Amino acid sequence: MEPGSSPLTTHVLDTASGLPAQGLYLRLSRLEDCGQQWTELKKSCTDRDGRCPGLLPPGQMKAGTYKLSFDTEGYWQKRGQESFYPYVEVVFTITNETHKFHVPLLLSPWSYTTYRGS
Repeated sequence: MEPGSSPLTTHVLDTASGLPAQGLYLRLSRLEDCGQQWTELKKSCTDRDGRCPGLLPPGQMKAGTYKLSFDTEGYWQKRGQESFYPYVEVVFTITNETHKFHVPLLLSPWSYTTYRGS
């Protein structure tokens, strides 16, 4: 991992337009209290390239369960587009805090796909 780079990144692509999903609001949370409570770590918005730089500062990654919550309804409403999913939550587990994790989201008004990227 490059010094100063976030160990956790995301990239959202609007597959309906074939362009990055700019201006999509999201929240990063971590599961705390023995799996009973989500703690919000960061609120952010995707940039022109559909990315969210600085999602998690270096050194703040720890093993555990995390959640990225994407406000897909707000994104589509800004574009005058009806959609099926009001939000998308991607829950994932980090077991090695020294690795880099990338969580891409491919988004359309009627579907979404996610995977562990590189």
